[in-house]
Amino acid sequence: MSSVVNSKRIAPTATPILRLVRPFQEFAGRETSGGILLLACTIAALVWANSPWAHIYTSLWHTPLNVGIGDLQMSRELHFWVNDALMAVFFFVVGLEIKRELLVGELASARQAALPIIAALGGVVVPALLYSTLNAGGAGARGWGIPMATDIAFAIGVMALLGNRVPIGLKVFLTALAIVDDIGAVLVIAVFYTADLAWGAAALAGFCLLLALTASRLGVRHPLPYAVIGAVLWISILQSGVHATIAGVLLAFTIPSRMAIDQRQFLQHGRALLDHFQRASETEPFHILNDVEQQTAVEALEDACEKVQPPLHRLESGLHPWVTFVIMPLFALANAGVSLTGELGRIAAQPITLGVILGLVFGKPIGVTLASWLAVRLRVATLPEQVSWKHIHGAAWLAGIGFTMSLFMTGLAFTDEAQLTAAKLGILISSICAGGVGSVILARLPQQSLSPSSPGVEASAESREA
Repeated sequence: MSSVVNSKRIAPTATPILRLVRPFQEFAGRETSGGILLLACTIAALVWANSPWAHIYTSLWHTPLNVGIGDLQMSRELHFWVNDALMAVFFFVVGLEIKRELLVGELASARQAALPIIAALGGVVVPALLYSTLNAGGAGARGWGIPMATDIAFAIGVMALLGNRVPIGLKVFLTALAIVDDIGAVLVIAVFYTADLAWGAAALAGFCLLLALTASRLGVRHPLPYAVIGAVLWISILQSGVHATIAGVLLAFTIPSRMAIDQRQFLQHGRALLDHFQRASETEPFHILNDVEQQTAVEALEDACEKVQPPLHRLESGLHPWVTFVIMPLFALANAGVSLTGELGRIAAQPITLGVILGLVFGKPIGVTLASWLAVRLRVATLPEQVSWKHIHGAAWLAGIGFTMSLFMTGLAFTDEAQLTAAKLGILISSICAGGVGSVILARLPQQSLSPSSPGVEASAESREA
């Protein structure tokens, strides 16, 4: 019984195609897979942008692409469709994650949320201040938001590689911290990286948002109406002057999070349907293709499974693989291609590059660690179970991996090619340094610190009391 309960899926009959795709399924199921693919696309972009075929890399992302139906056509470069359209889906999933965390996750209760929220605030404010000390009043002043956010795919991927040296509480802490980082990044994009506001388009966006909220209140659970409303919302926000990806976050908060039937109803109905299926299968000869009773039972069970899952959960689960294995790698491929030829030393010494490095490599660890210490010291929060201050410090370094969101902020802050190159180079250097130092700190912690009876846990408990 336990093996059935613990298994995620019932293994189907092995067929040639299943044997062929099983390695890919196993790869997709690992925590590290998203980070590995993201890293591979980053390396590919760097190699391509510094190869004899660099002109192809540049011209590819400037290729015009028409999207639309009939007379309703929108012509933009391929780079736009990746950064503004596909990344809206990324931000939609981020919005779903934020809503889930606020409803039932680590941000649902004030006491649970206190530590990651305060730590995230420290990890946002200190990097921005350090960057601004080098760039205030200069050409790179608009880039203060670049070192603010944490790339959760890379950070959690690094933690997964460290295995038992990382307690579950630390993964939860870093995930919640990254979610709060994302909230801060969304607010910064909406408030500080917005052009002149077109009120007519903004009003239409508000109407779309109200329409989606109404649909949610009326109990509309099918994703199609929200997709249609979301498309109009995206166009409206794009025309309003606010960055179009904000549409993804706003739409996510309208997605219903309630079940259509409760757990007790699902159990009773499901058991009755399974009993009906069993009785129908006892007749001989049996085949589901011509057994109406069994077909009816299976369809009714499928309907019950759909009703017990909130649309928020189904959309998040369904879109997460697309974001992890398609959108984010494609974004990295389109944006990480920094030319490293020429005066690399001169570029690395620019205030923009140094500001990004200062913010991510030093600002993040200092801000996260110091804010966490103050929160615990003032008894506003407590450290998670089995988590010591060395764990927090290591995670604070991993928070300096700002890759995806930092690259996204770079595209919003700068249009000049030299400034873009300087910022991207700083992001690449910072992410490597922060990830490397954080990995070393956490790797040096003993595995036995995760055992309830181990000395490490006792030390962790003492540090929490302190």
